[in-house]
Amino acid sequence: MLQEIIFPHFQNSAGSFQEIRVFYRIFGRETGTAPVVLVNHALTGNADVSGETGWWKELIGPEKCVDTNKFTVLAINVPGNGAGGEKRQLLHNYSEFNLDDVARLFSLVLEKLNIDKLFAAIGGSIGGALVWHLAALKPNLIENLVPIATDLKATDWVLGQCKVQDQILNNSADPIHDARMHAMTFYRTPASFSEKFRRKKNEENAQFEVANWLSYHGRKLEERYELASYKLMNHLLTTIDISGGREKPSAAAKAISGNIHLVGIDSDLFFLPQEIRETYRELSEEKKNIQYHEIKSIHGHDAFLIEYEQLSQILTPIFKQNVTHNEENKYSPVWNR
Repeated sequence: MLQEIIFPHFQNSAGSFQEIRVFYRIFGRETGTAPVVLVNHALTGNADVSGETGWWKELIGPEKCVDTNKFTVLAINVPGNGAGGEKRQLLHNYSEFNLDDVARLFSLVLEKLNIDKLFAAIGGSIGGALVWHLAALKPNLIENLVPIATDLKATDWVLGQCKVQDQILNNSADPIHDARMHAMTFYRTPASFSEKFRRKKNEENAQFEVANWLSYHGRKLEERYELASYKLMNHLLTTIDISGGREKPSAAAKAISGNIHLVGIDSDLFFLPQEIRETYRELSEEKKNIQYHEIKSIHGHDAFLIEYEQLSQILTPIFKQNVTHNEENKYSPVWNR
């Protein structure tokens, strides 16, 4: 069930005040009875991470990789993403908000829920970047950081793609449809397109199937997503930098105490794997509790939503543990290292 917390006077990084309504869902064990796993959604996702309609239901659920019989799974909608069922929740002056603001809001939600420690925080794409920002804000909060298909900074390539997205969203006559079509071309790869379509044409409309597929994804997003939400989330991508521009991002990461499990995708054309590997190289010079894993796929950035078997193999050692309960039903974890 979707739940709500209202922050009447949240001040963003630009100094503006606004009432913020944050929607979240909890799966699995009740809070206070098990280790907590925070799962962050990607750009057009939401807090529906498990269950029949969950977008990560292959990974999160009873006796699955993230076992809801053993963990409390918390998923929070990024405020303003329109997934709370209330259009009026769309943020005013979205360009004044950055990912640090979202991390502060998530931290406030954790405080309201009396959660002072996360066993893990996991997310793909901008959801993984939000893991980085939350860890930079609270260096001792997260025991296991798992940012997937993302980095602790937005590269010039990411910034460039977001600029094109912004131009489409602000100038197209059909902005959500057209921006989504463009995004799908860098979420996937030429090899993925070739394998899927093989230059086939549709018999009914005589269009290439790749064109039909891109248009289909544009229309589907248009049905469930607000233009203001798309503009906000695209803008937030441009603010990924855990140092806040004050120093080299990798330097800011060195204060994080938790284990860091970086997951790249060998064919990712958005958050390039070589950038994530470089982050690993820089941090591993001073941090011993950091690992790099790589998904092998032809499907590019979207592979974290496709290659569930590989992702499960990477994540299972992180989430494998024994948990005992005391008389108050509080958890006492014994980690299997």
